[in-house]
Amino acid sequence: MSNLTIKAFVFDAYGTLFDVHSVIEKCNELFPDKGEEISQVWRQKQLEYSFLRQLMGTYTTFFSITRDALHYACVQVGVDLTDEKEKVLLDAYLELTHYEEVESVLGELTSHQTAIFSNGSLDMLSPLVEQSSFGSLLDEVLTVDEVKQFKPTPMAYQLVLKKLGVKREEVLFMSSNPWDIAGAANFGFHTAWINRQDKVMDELGVKPDFVYRDLNGILEHKS
Repeated sequence: MSNLTIKAFVFDAYGTLFDVHSVIEKCNELFPDKGEEISQVWRQKQLEYSFLRQLMGTYTTFFSITRDALHYACVQVGVDLTDEKEKVLLDAYLELTHYEEVESVLGELTSHQTAIFSNGSLDMLSPLVEQSSFGSLLDEVLTVDEVKQFKPTPMAYQLVLKKLGVKREEVLFMSSNPWDIAGAANFGFHTAWINRQDKVMDELGVKPDFVYRDLNGILEHKS
C-alpha cells in the first residue's frame, strides 16, 4: 500500500489507455510495405509539430496537427495520399482499441476522481471514449484545447487542478510518453510511467516516481 494520498488518477490517452497500433495496420493496408515507416514518421511529426507550434505560438488543434503530420509522412515516404485514404487513416484514430487492463483498473478506482488529460482535441477524444467500454468510469475527459497550450507546458497541466479541484500533490499522472511524464513531474504531479515497450526515460532532469509495465501497478496507490 502506498503512503501517498491520491485524490485524482489522471491518464494520458494515446499509448497509455489506447493502442495506436491499429493506425499502423491501416497504413499497411493502404500502403503495403510502407505502413511501418509512414506510421513512425507520422507519430514523430505529430509530436514535433505540437512542440514546434507551442514554441512558435501558432496553436492549432491536435486533429489539424495529426492531418498535417500525415501529409508530411506520405510525402517523405513517397506515397500518394488521396482524400479517401486520408479519411480512412484519420478515422483510424477515432477507433483505436484500448489496452486490455484499462477497464478493470478504472473499475477499481471508482472511489477516486479519474480523468483523461490529453493533447488530443475533443473531436478526437470523444469518439474514442464513447466507443470504449469504460467511458462511464471516467469523471472527466480534459483536453489542452481548452487552454490552447500543449503538454508539456506547465500551463497545460494547470487545467487539471482547475477542473478537478485538487492540489498537485493529490494527483497521480500516468503516461507512456517519457516527455509527458517529465512535464507532469516538473509541474509537481506524482507520476507513474507506463513503460509498455521497454523504452528509455528521457534525460530532462526529472524522473518518474513509479514505473510499471501496465496500468495494474497503479492500484497500489488507491487508498
